[in-house]
Amino acid sequence: MSDPSTAAPASVLFVCVHNAGRSQMAAAFLTHLAGDRIEVRSAGSLPAGQVNPVAVQAMQEVGIDISTAAPKLLTTDSVHASDYVITMGCGDACPVFPGKRYLDWGLPDPAGAGIQTVRTIRDQIEHHVRQLLTELPLPTTN
Repeated sequence: MSDPSTAAPASVLFVCVHNAGRSQMAAAFLTHLAGDRIEVRSAGSLPAGQVNPVAVQAMQEVGIDISTAAPKLLTTDSVHASDYVITMGCGDACPVFPGKRYLDWGLPDPAGAGIQTVRTIRDQIEHHVRQLLTELPLPTTN
């Protein structure tokens, strides 16, 4: 039986269409809360040119800086390399592989929304990420 303290960390991929708002915020929350105990990725089926500036502002309000993050293209390799794939509106663009855990978080797209709406979405994402953390196999620290 393997020792959970030496096992490779679980990997999570957050996916939304543009990889500019929801998936970036989710990845940042998980990284902030779990540190290096989880491998975190994010990607989009049609990535935008930059992260949504209102999402950047909303995350800065809770002490998380995503200003240097950049949208990335969703690839089959990134899905294949992930244990958990969490979609947020990417529709059928996300490839499905056996042995992965897929979750779909039905969250509104923050594109074009004002700060009040993005704050609400941010808070919903944080709630989902905190719930996810209770389900993930985390290596123990000694």
